[in-house]
Amino acid sequence: MFVSFFPRPRLFFLSAIAWTALAMALWYFYAGDLFGSSEPPVVGVAMFWSARSLWFDVYFALGVMIFAAAWIRLAPHPWAWWSIVGSALILFTSYFQVQVSVAINSWYGPFYDLVQAALSKSRPVTIEQFYSQLSTFAGIALVAVVVGVLTRFFVSHYIFRWRAAMNDFYIASWPRLRSIEGASQRVQEDTMRFATTVEGLGVNLISALLTLLAFLPVLLRLSSAVTELPLIGAIPYPLVFAAVIWSLFGTGALALIGIRLPAIEFFNQRVEAAYRKELVLGEDDPARADPPTVSMLFADIRRNYFRLYLNFMYFNVGRIVYLQTDTIFPYVLLGPTIVAGRITLGAMNQILNAFTQVRSSFQYLVNAWSTIVELISIYQRLRSFEAQIHGEPLPLIETEPAPL
Repeated sequence: MFVSFFPRPRLFFLSAIAWTALAMALWYFYAGDLFGSSEPPVVGVAMFWSARSLWFDVYFALGVMIFAAAWIRLAPHPWAWWSIVGSALILFTSYFQVQVSVAINSWYGPFYDLVQAALSKSRPVTIEQFYSQLSTFAGIALVAVVVGVLTRFFVSHYIFRWRAAMNDFYIASWPRLRSIEGASQRVQEDTMRFATTVEGLGVNLISALLTLLAFLPVLLRLSSAVTELPLIGAIPYPLVFAAVIWSLFGTGALALIGIRLPAIEFFNQRVEAAYRKELVLGEDDPARADPPTVSMLFADIRRNYFRLYLNFMYFNVGRIVYLQTDTIFPYVLLGPTIVAGRITLGAMNQILNAFTQVRSSFQYLVNAWSTIVELISIYQRLRSFEAQIHGEPLPLIETEPAPL
């Protein structure tokens, strides 16, 4: 799964994490202050080409060039440009999309303060000022749309290259793999699903981490007017504390509720593969796919799907209740501050957005659990392929009967 696309995956990913940590430390402690550190905060699309932003773009490109050149020279790999440089480009676009969220959050303050001033008639507000604020948002949104479309186009090619690498790797060992149940499906379908799912989860994880880095300081700065939490009282950094505890609670609870889903999803793919194989064989052999056999195989599918639906019902009850409660949770926290009138409408919206961004980052597993379940199932299926290639025993789940 990874050897086919990345050079020496274990060492590669460890070195990528170490290099990223080193580059971030150098940026925050030295390089980030070289250009544009004294610039006043910019609201609007101009923040994307401020001196500090452009310097970060150059700094990122230099770091990627050094890292990629070292790996391409020391461990040549036919897919190195796509796996190394392509992954770095996806990482950069994830960072850029987080910066779009930061730009929009900065716009919230002056815009909603302007709306509050207009509605309360506390100061004169002209229609030109109002539409000027909307045009500022339109500029940010336009940049986000262009970058988003180009990113999705590139990611589509990136995913297909990863699938092509896995396809070539498995086809080279096809004589040894063809005996595994559902082998054709695993090569034809699971490789694409694996690449797509890993890319999606990886990008979301990176975005969650970058969002934390970007919005935690913003939340700390904006929440200075919030000194206490309902039922808890005054504590340091109350909104950050509440976001962490609430997110950890939701993640732990939903992981516990959905603990059986990965195995059930694996068995679901296995019974589907057996049914499809019998039907395909029946196209050319009249002795195959007779009604009793097909009915028995379909009964296995029905039994496993019903088990899957039941377990997802438990999971969705917990997930929907948590997410609906999550909608009003920040308002509950801000209730005393809002009632006391210690913040303006603009500041409130900035706090709510920053709090939501931080909370959503901590809730990565909550939002991605269904996809993680599917990925675990696909990984187990492809892992059996690799065990066969290397002459290792098949994982126990391959021979384990489905639960009744």
